[in-house]
Amino acid sequence: MFAVKNNQVAAYQRIGVETGVESADPHKLIVMLFEGARLAVAEAMLFMQQKETALKGKAVSKAIMIIDHGLKASLDIKAGGDLAEQLAALYDYIINRLSVANLHNDSRILEEIDHLLADLQSAWNAIGNTPNTAPPDSAQSDKRLGLIKA
Repeated sequence: MFAVKNNQVAAYQRIGVETGVESADPHKLIVMLFEGARLAVAEAMLFMQQKETALKGKAVSKAIMIIDHGLKASLDIKAGGDLAEQLAALYDYIINRLSVANLHNDSRILEEIDHLLADLQSAWNAIGNTPNTAPPDSAQSDKRLGLIKA
């Protein structure tokens, strides 16, 4: 019976995420990716403390996938120029550090990664809150900066 309740909760959570994704503008999607990556890093830290090696590895892999196939893949290097290239390099650094943290069970590296992601998320949120002369869609400013592929 407990497994049935867990499946129902998981299904409800998936629906909530899918609904959020479907209704989100490109800026909000990036915010959601940061939230997902940070959550995966937090889970990895917890599983590391609990010595749950397989679950820790799964959480680290999830964080890597979000960063590589979500955040990094959304960069428009051509339009974003140096800023987009620097972000891509930072995402590569974070992915590398996540791998090292996983291999060596180093929670300090996971804390470092969480701080980096928190800083990037804060900056991203600030971009969305910056008034401009363009339409109120914050995704427009992100596209102009070349930080999101059109």
